[in-house]
Amino acid sequence: MSVGKILVSDEEGNYLIKFIGDVRVTLCGSLNRYMDTIFGSHDVKRLVVDMLEAEGLDSTTLGLLAKLGLHCRKQYGIDVQVFCQNPSILRTLDCMGFDELFDIIQEVPDISAKLQSIASVNPEVDEIRKQVLEAHKLLVQLNPKNSSEFTDLIRTLESGH
Repeated sequence: MSVGKILVSDEEGNYLIKFIGDVRVTLCGSLNRYMDTIFGSHDVKRLVVDMLEAEGLDSTTLGLLAKLGLHCRKQYGIDVQVFCQNPSILRTLDCMGFDELFDIIQEVPDISAKLQSIASVNPEVDEIRKQVLEAHKLLVQLNPKNSSEFTDLIRTLESGH
């Protein structure tokens, strides 16, 4: 798998987040910071997550996506559109319950946007632990069936070990 990368675009309330390669916890500080920018906006019309070039997403990334989807539905009344053709990622999204939260589309979209690399953030270990914990709690909230998979990790992170 190739090293992950996240590109973003914001054009008049239309947000695009593009995942490339293997997107892991090392990029989640940057993704979380960008999501805070979106959450601070009062004018979110559409949010698209392009996974067409993604090779893999770890559970922390998935948890942040759950946070994004839940927030957009509650605050803006919109469902995040996810474009993905990778069978493995599609299975993961389905198993985790993301089909209830996102509009998952397998066709290639006709989207033109000026993409830029996401700002790099190197959070402290405690901040990473907090983000990983929140992400996994959201995955359990999204689909209680995920609980058995993440209970030990959540307990470990909550105990600070």
